[in-house]
Amino acid sequence: MREQQTLAFDHNGKVAFITGAGSGIGRATALRLAAEGAAVIVADVNAEGAGETVRQVHAARGRALAVHCDVRDRASIAAARDAGLAEFGSITYLVNNAGLVTMESLDELTEEHWDLVLDVNLKGQWLVTQEINPTIEAAGGGAIVNLSTVESMVVVSSKGYAQVHYNASKGGVPMLTKALAVELARKNIRVNAVAPGPIATGFVSLEGITSPEAMEFMSQRLLIQRVGQPDDIAAAISFLLSSDASWITGIQLPVDGGWLTR
Repeated sequence: MREQQTLAFDHNGKVAFITGAGSGIGRATALRLAAEGAAVIVADVNAEGAGETVRQVHAARGRALAVHCDVRDRASIAAARDAGLAEFGSITYLVNNAGLVTMESLDELTEEHWDLVLDVNLKGQWLVTQEINPTIEAAGGGAIVNLSTVESMVVVSSKGYAQVHYNASKGGVPMLTKALAVELARKNIRVNAVAPGPIATGFVSLEGITSPEAMEFMSQRLLIQRVGQPDDIAAAISFLLSSDASWITGIQLPVDGGWLTR
């Protein structure tokens, strides 16, 4: 385990709505923002995971609320938003982190899985932003961070197969981010994206991404010779939400150990 990073950003008085916060990058982001002073609304379809994130935040003396939220369902988003507002009074940050992938080649891919991945990874970010941004405006403005991936720009395939639905869904995030940045600037809301490289979470397979075979493949692209950690992404999200990034909007920040450099 790497040494805990020094807390760098001030989020006191802020309230963050984080989708997919019941595990992985979402949980790390909730813990980081809470440690830096924000109240966090832990939104997830997995009640057990969301509850565990909240328990960890509370154990560190932070403020958090678990809410059920299916990013494909407008009514579910609205109910989660209203629960968060009832608990904390406002929302100033949004982190569109919820995402998934199914592992299928082009010939195996079904319409059902195409729709599922596009609905969660891309449509979900639009729906949540549409439902949450008026509350951020009402609070006087704030910031949004969308989660993308290096696979929004390059195809990662060690065996000649890609997940075309995943690439398509994430490829839309940078342009969605730019368009939202234009639309929401008048509301004093900044919108940026973070594009993680390979991260050690259970998103696909923790054992697979850290295996010797996987590391041999990834070492050809990584300039920093390790798999990323959720905390690496949480740090970037914290920065982009913070006042230190007050003149940054509409960009996608790769956090990828140099993956896109070569």
